[in-house]
Amino acid sequence: MFDDYAKFVDHTTSMESKDYVALVDRLWAIEDSANLPRLLTAVIGMQSETGEFAEIVKKCVFQGKELDTATKFHLMRELGDVLWYWIQGCSALGYEPSEVIEENINKLEKRYPNGFEIIRSEQREEGDI
Repeated sequence: MFDDYAKFVDHTTSMESKDYVALVDRLWAIEDSANLPRLLTAVIGMQSETGEFAEIVKKCVFQGKELDTATKFHLMRELGDVLWYWIQGCSALGYEPSEVIEENINKLEKRYPNGFEIIRSEQREEGDI
């Protein structure tokens, strides 16, 4: 069964994920639109730091860790790390952080004109990403 699944995985994997030359070609294409080193720094860093933040919350919720002053301070520092990498992402794409925040407000005001509603979070209008 695992051998068949491995074949399926290979069949459904992009060429850029399997072939170095295809990957390098794709990276060059992306470099035309963004600062690729910063973009990769941002995406890997945000994932790592949000994982660290989530790990602390997981321990508080499921493993009995106290959400005391020291733990909250640790969470604050992890949020600072997420922010650092988020700014890297803004820079990589050529956006000012204020532009990103403003666009997020615009998107959410349009999606939730009366405040949060479950139905609007599950059924979005066309083009609402």
